[in-house]
Amino acid sequence: MFDKILIANRGEIALRVIRACREMGIASVAVHSTADSDAMHVRMADETICIGPPPGTESYLSIPAIISACEVTGAQAIHPGYGFLSENARFVQVVEEHGLTFIGPTSEHINVMGDKIAAKDTMRALGVPCVPGSEGGVPDLESAQRIGEEIGYPVIIKATAGGGGRGMKVARNASEMERAFHSARAEGKAAFGNDEVYIEKYLTTPRHIEIQVFGDGKGKAVHLGERDCSLQRRHQKVFEEAPGPTISPEERAAIGRTCADAVAKINYAGAGTVEFLYENGEFYFIEMNTRLQVEHPVTEAIFGVDLVREQIRVAAGLPLSFAQDDLKINGHAIEVRINAEKLPNFSPSPGRITQYHAPGGYGVRMDSALYDGYRIPPYYDSLIGKLIVHGRDRPEALARLNRALGELIVDGVDTTVPLFSELLQEPDIHTGNYNIHWLEKWLEKALVAP
Repeated sequence: MFDKILIANRGEIALRVIRACREMGIASVAVHSTADSDAMHVRMADETICIGPPPGTESYLSIPAIISACEVTGAQAIHPGYGFLSENARFVQVVEEHGLTFIGPTSEHINVMGDKIAAKDTMRALGVPCVPGSEGGVPDLESAQRIGEEIGYPVIIKATAGGGGRGMKVARNASEMERAFHSARAEGKAAFGNDEVYIEKYLTTPRHIEIQVFGDGKGKAVHLGERDCSLQRRHQKVFEEAPGPTISPEERAAIGRTCADAVAKINYAGAGTVEFLYENGEFYFIEMNTRLQVEHPVTEAIFGVDLVREQIRVAAGLPLSFAQDDLKINGHAIEVRINAEKLPNFSPSPGRITQYHAPGGYGVRMDSALYDGYRIPPYYDSLIGKLIVHGRDRPEALARLNRALGELIVDGVDTTVPLFSELLQEPDIHTGNYNIHWLEKWLEKALVAP
């Protein structure tokens, strides 16, 4: 087992890893930019080291700075959290070249799954169902128009290197194809330095279902059920729950087994999430995230496992601490993402926290790095906390979420808490009758408009 782990991240996820390290008797090293010198993860770690100025490109995304921090502190392994360098294959290669351990999958797996076309080809070959679409990248508009006619409109054009909703454009008919095609290419080039795109059938009323998998890197893997992440704004998840309210036990077992078998065949190591669009009883693979997900706590809640602890164990060469038959669902869990954003436009709202009180009580978990007097810097993602609730069933979890939102106090900045309070008044939320387009349509009508 490792003696010391460096966390190449910040905020609540850095705290999450620090806590796991402390329980395992492993020393932790927090890196930080000058803007984060008073951050909670810096206060909580066993050691800290400044790696650069506020911009992420000069600190949290600086590979030389992070490797140097390992050398200075003697850390043997690096946990990337999510975001920043967590899915950067070159970073993993550099880590390995310096004799360090990356707590996550190999650079090869990150490379394959980071390329949307290669990921689809790989998963299709492994027996995972995929959305109908182009075979590889689409070189020009004429090819795009031909594919659109073949698979039928509407279609969605996606940047091969895309993520986070960027580089994605919908063409609902042939007349919209030219604009959508060129727009997706331009956005992909600007955001990722790659203008290659591919085309898929655009499903009109799908849910977003993701399967949590975990591999030991030696040919064994398990699945930990699904999460429903259908409530999204501009392709960004805001409300996640497990298990999915519309997935049957038989469907869960079948798609979970398919995903676990697939990652076992490629000797995948650590946590991964296989994401699908789900419509009319069918699953269609869209991508695989080769890291810990923001919404991992809901899976932890219903299965009673510590996914970060398991990541560290597997990276250290230990076997999985649970088998598939050990994993039984207990109750229902929901997570809402609390962002420092001003409604109704969701514009960033950095600033000083004048008062903070986390909700508590049975079945409530608040993952946050906030404290009274903390100043939220304007340089990073606006996520400031994740409120997770667990109940015996979905109605109890929703009631607990409503109670916990009423207890949460974050003064000094605007947050998205009112959004969730309003959503919990909607019948569709309580019945689970929604899809990935529901929230944006609701926002168009509600007081909290996009």
